[in-house]
Amino acid sequence: MLSTGLPQGTVPKLERPGPLRERVYEALLELITTRALQPGQHLVESELAGHLGVSRQPVREALQRLNTEGWVDLRPAQGAFVHEPTEQEADQLLTVRTLLEAEAARLAAAGANAAGVSALEELCAEGERAVAADDVDAAVALNARFHAKIMELAGNAVLAELAGQVDRRVRWYYTPVARQRGEQSWIEHRALIAAIDERDEQLAGRLMREHTEHTRKSYHARGTS
Repeated sequence: MLSTGLPQGTVPKLERPGPLRERVYEALLELITTRALQPGQHLVESELAGHLGVSRQPVREALQRLNTEGWVDLRPAQGAFVHEPTEQEADQLLTVRTLLEAEAARLAAAGANAAGVSALEELCAEGERAVAADDVDAAVALNARFHAKIMELAGNAVLAELAGQVDRRVRWYYTPVARQRGEQSWIEHRALIAAIDERDEQLAGRLMREHTEHTRKSYHARGTS
């Protein structure tokens, strides 16, 4: 176990192309999003720099950017800590997600085609296999890809841009309830695919609204069962 609490094998390899500060920022953001770095965890510049194989300067710059974006809290005389989201923050974000994704599902149904439906079915099958194997990380990633595909099929660039702004935070909130949602989440995905395939706009929108509401409620109920 690394001293910063990162499980072995979770530290991403930094690809050479691109500005170093950007690569360090992306690496740290991914570690936070996947909760390899847990909410409330102390982030020590020197240790993170060592794990990533870089100097402290790009790490410091990345932490400052992450602080500006609300992923990290910089506390005077204490250092940097992964932000701990409040219930209100989570509720507001997941409520906005419901609005965006329900409209995306409706639009995807309006313009449904065989190739799009086939792509959704393939992602759903992969997600079901991940759940069966209890591979939470893969299930979370595939869930994000499934929803992104519906957003793509919606064909609305402005809607996709707005959804992209909340995508990583959705993953952040979904990760701790992914195992709890498990198979049921993919059953709901199957129903969504059927509605899109049938070009039933109203049903697709309603099912997506219910689906995302289940995730929001599961997040608030985590740890109480």
